[in-house]
Amino acid sequence: MELDVTGRIVEWRGPAPYWFLPISDDDSAMIDELKPMLTYGWGCIPVTCRLGRTTFTTSIMPKDGIYLIPLKVAVRKAAGITREAPITVHVEMTLR
Repeated sequence: MELDVTGRIVEWRGPAPYWFLPISDDDSAMIDELKPMLTYGWGCIPVTCRLGRTTFTTSIMPKDGIYLIPLKVAVRKAAGITREAPITVHVEMTLR
């Protein structure tokens, strides 16, 4: 399963700052339907993502009815992104 996610980054300021790209309500609902075939537990789903020329692996996680793509510092720096500009991330999930 593949999808392109476009949007603005949200920042969570917990003990350490994290940046996430929210997945739309519709795409999150579709992922949620397939969750039993995608998750390894706790609702987290392993994915391979591409942001610009940078490919990385991570796990999307559910939060308040949608899924979030975590964006690691190394990925953000390699892609030269800022929090203000909208971005597009290509996401690939493998059914198990």
